[in-house]
Amino acid sequence: MLTLSELQKKEIVTTNEGKRLGFIVDIELDPELGKIVALIVFEKEQGALLRKAEERIIQWEEIVTIGEDIILIQE
Repeated sequence: MLTLSELQKKEIVTTNEGKRLGFIVDIELDPELGKIVALIVFEKEQGALLRKAEERIIQWEEIVTIGEDIILIQE
């Protein structure tokens, strides 16, 4: 079992392009089941120093695998 703080240390990366999306800032829970249904990441474009990061919601079903340092998602 992983804790939220352990998940937040893992970077989100896409499998198709290897794009680094960032780190988890929040999660969405199903209150009835007590399960995570989505991860929330602030995604910042490469080289965009002054732009505001966009919130991105990653559904639990998009996760391919959770590794030691990264979470791979299908985009």
